Amino acid sequence: MKIALMDSGNGLLAAAAAVHRLRPDAELVLSSDPASMPWGPRTPEDVTVRALGCARAAAAHRPDALIVACNTASVHALAAIRAELEPGLPVIGTVPAIKPAAAGGGPVAIWATPATTGSPYQRGLIRDFADGVEVTEVPCPGLADAVERADDAAVDAAIAAAAARTPHDVRAVVLGCTHYELVAERIRAAVRRPSAPPVALHGSAGAVAAQALRRIGASPEPEARPAGRPTVLLSGREGALGQAALSYPEGRALVAVGAARP
Repeated sequence: MKIALMDSGNGLLAAAAAVHRLRPDAELVLSSDPASMPWGPRTPEDVTVRALGCARAAAAHRPDALIVACNTASVHALAAIRAELEPGLPVIGTVPAIKPAAAGGGPVAIWATPATTGSPYQRGLIRDFADGVEVTEVPCPGLADAVERADDAAVDAAIAAAAARTPHDVRAVVLGCTHYELVAERIRAAVRRPSAPPVALHGSAGAVAAQALRRIGASPEPEARPAGRPTVLLSGREGALGQAALSYPEGRALVAVGAARP
């Protein structure tokens, strides 16, 4: 079994780690275009061109499924990717976890890139899945880029700014960018209020990993023998996870599994 994931950069690590937890024996192909990251400020047309490039590079390795592990690419390019690659290759998009967050009642905050915040796409998800629930859209300028660089000071500053824009009474925060899942605990700490219950965080990685397995008719087998180190594609060329990726547990775990296998 081989599963490919694509994103502008390191945002795919959370979903890759989730796939690995469910099926350690799955070969992973990680396709990104870090030189063009972040995609959020780019035009929809530019995002589509770049996302298609990452998808084609991944598809050339003949995976059983392709996860578009990027909210921005899913908003602007998912239809184009599916039109080109399906039905031969199942393509799984990433949707912010607004539905499960709203199911717990409000208030809910959605942290997302400035381009996604207030977009018709996100507003549609709120209308469809959070009707009657108080929802605050919180733009997070610079956070995805800071996470990509593993710039701790910039990450902390962006999180603090977003936390200041988040209402004090929220019960859940939706992580509307896959990069944010890599710093989830820092976000949780920033939005925690004294004498209040912990705020629930809702990411997408686990859901898209499970959906990828369902699309190819595979079941979770967390005790399966691990596959080798992932194939890493940087703008279509084979490479390796960079130091920024390895600063996160998800990146280190993927490399450690490959190194440990005889």
